[in-house]
Amino acid sequence: MTANVTVIDHPLVQHKLTLMRRAESSTAKFRNLMTEISMLLAYEVTRDLPLKYEPIETPMGPMIAPLLAADKKLVIVPIMRAGQGILDGMLQLMPSARVGHIGLYRDPKTLTAVEYYFKVPHDIEERDMLVVDPMMATGNSAVAAVHRLKETNPNSMKFVCLLAAPQGIRNFHEHHPDVPIYTAAIDDYLDEHGYIVPGLGDAGDRLFGTK
Repeated sequence: MTANVTVIDHPLVQHKLTLMRRAESSTAKFRNLMTEISMLLAYEVTRDLPLKYEPIETPMGPMIAPLLAADKKLVIVPIMRAGQGILDGMLQLMPSARVGHIGLYRDPKTLTAVEYYFKVPHDIEERDMLVVDPMMATGNSAVAAVHRLKETNPNSMKFVCLLAAPQGIRNFHEHHPDVPIYTAAIDDYLDEHGYIVPGLGDAGDRLFGTK
């Protein structure tokens, strides 16, 4: 069930995730933790970025030093609205990355994803794409977003989330077995409303203070 899924179990990631889960964490604290954990997730997800080597001068002398390959272009696509919280942290580490947006909301009766906004950079075919959303619950939003984004033909694609439910992973990889998932935790199950348990509540509401 966890094929093509990477659980990022770094102690700092797990510590910050626990602080986010606490019901008493304020909106400001939740938002700051989201930024911090997103930076750590970006660190892990980009481990395979290629390097080039160039001569430079340090204060002590010359050396051949590694830099990110100039032809490696990234685009980060948050699933609105909660995905914006992950985007902010990742951009602190990768300020030159381009940004796309896909807006989806979950129909409360059918739990299916409905698209309301879509915009990506024009040169998407040259870019490696990170699709980001805090929660993979039913997986319906992730499935719909990735299906839509595949139409733009990015060079590669990864899906990054804080939490995933087993049902969501199974649903996602039934539709997109080629897209790897990176997550900080796989939780127990979904409740009757499609929320992850034990989870951390509604990530969008907690991020923006709307509930």
